Amino acid sequence: MPELTFLTLNIANPSVERAQRQLAWLAQRPEDVFVLTETKASDGCRTMAEAFTEAGYAVVYPEPAAGELGVMVVSKLRVAPDPLNETLTYLPSRAAGVIVSTTVGELRILGAYAPSRDATPEKTERKKRWLAEFTAALTGAGHRQCLLLGDLNVLEPDHDPRYSFFAPFEYNFYRGLTDTCGLVDVFRHLHPRRTEHSWVGRTGDGYRYDHALCAKDLTPLVRSCEYIHEPRLTRLSDHSALTVCLDLAPTEPLLTSDPVEAANEPTLF
Repeated sequence: MPELTFLTLNIANPSVERAQRQLAWLAQRPEDVFVLTETKASDGCRTMAEAFTEAGYAVVYPEPAAGELGVMVVSKLRVAPDPLNETLTYLPSRAAGVIVSTTVGELRILGAYAPSRDATPEKTERKKRWLAEFTAALTGAGHRQCLLLGDLNVLEPDHDPRYSFFAPFEYNFYRGLTDTCGLVDVFRHLHPRRTEHSWVGRTGDGYRYDHALCAKDLTPLVRSCEYIHEPRLTRLSDHSALTVCLDLAPTEPLLTSDPVEAANEPTLF
């Protein structure tokens, strides 16, 4: 059966050494598209982007400004730029979109890394503004045939356990994605009562920060959506990965090679 597969992982702005280990892990993965969050304009992230590019992958890596973080989209399929890339103007490196061709038309793949916050008014306002402007950009660019992946740094309103320090605007952002933008939480659609966490704090408290949401018309095509805890348990990252499989066939695959070997080529740097 045809399938189109995705994986999102927070790579936590890796050092060059950890980026090489992450690259080796990703090189063995079967997914067609990777959405990598918490990137930075760092040697580790550039190492990964350049290795994938050298190996023939399509790489969209809007380098964040100094001190900022962002998203990298890596694809084994030919991509075109998504309108979201020009619509979001506040902290724009925190989102990136591509369009891929399938046998039933174009599919928008959007990656996002929402700001985290602490109790300070500055960090709270920053996150509130980005969530609002991202929602507006997403709504303005349309959401038909759309799959949104990434670390959104928000929880579903019925998250288990419940944490009192999350503000109403954070839960309202999630509700806006589902109610206003018409997206469906893919994991929750398939697993209505399962408790999963993609990040676990030092005290053992778990949070489902990493999400996949799709347009409603894509839900009949969703085959699977699962968390992969290996990256977190082996300390490749402090997050688990999330995978999605759709019953779709891509039409423009790229000729790719092993990015680990590409990274070792003397002409790469």
